[in-house]
Amino acid sequence: MRNALVFATVLTAFISIACTPPAAPVEVSNRPASVNERPTMNAPMAQTKPLSEMSWTDQKDTVQKVGDLKGKAVILDFWATYCDPCRREIPHLNSLLAKYGADNLHIVGVNVGGEEDYPEIPKFIAQTKIDYPIGFPEPALANYIFAQQDDIPQTLVIDRNGAVITKVVGFDATIQHQLDAAVERAVKVN
Repeated sequence: MRNALVFATVLTAFISIACTPPAAPVEVSNRPASVNERPTMNAPMAQTKPLSEMSWTDQKDTVQKVGDLKGKAVILDFWATYCDPCRREIPHLNSLLAKYGADNLHIVGVNVGGEEDYPEIPKFIAQTKIDYPIGFPEPALANYIFAQQDDIPQTLVIDRNGAVITKVVGFDATIQHQLDAAVERAVKVN
C-alpha cells in the first residue's frame, strides 16, 4: 500500500510538471525567427501605419507625408547614387514630370543609400539633371517599400486619391512601359 501511495505521489508530480505551460516567448526582434521550423529571411514586417501617414524628410529638413499630396498623382522613387538602374531611370522620371506637369504629378527621389551615400548626393545632383526633390524616408516608409525585396530602384506609383497603382522594381524597357501605363492611370483618376 505504501508503494502505491509513493507511486501515486510521484505520478501526480510528473503530471503536474508536464502540464505546466511553457514560458512566454521573449521578443528579440520584430521578425520571426522561424516559420514551421524553417528559418525566415527577409520576412515582411507588419505595416505600422497607413501609407498616407508615412513620410520623408527633404534636404531642407521639411517632413512631408504621402497624404499631403492627395489630389496629385505621386511617384516615390527609391534610389541611391551608386545604383546604375537608378541612374538610367532618372531621365525617364524627368520626362514624365515634363509630360504631365507639376500640377498633376509629384515625384520624389527617396534616397535609401544610407549614411555613406549622403555625402555623394550633391556631387551626383551636379552631374545628373534631376527635376524633382530628393527626400529621405522615415523607417515606416522604408519598411513598407522593402518588405518583400530590397533591390533598388523601387518605384511606387500612387493615384490622386492616395491608392497605390503599382510598385516596380528595377528599370529597363519593360518596366518603363509598366511605369508609363501606371502613371497615366494615376493621373486620370479623379
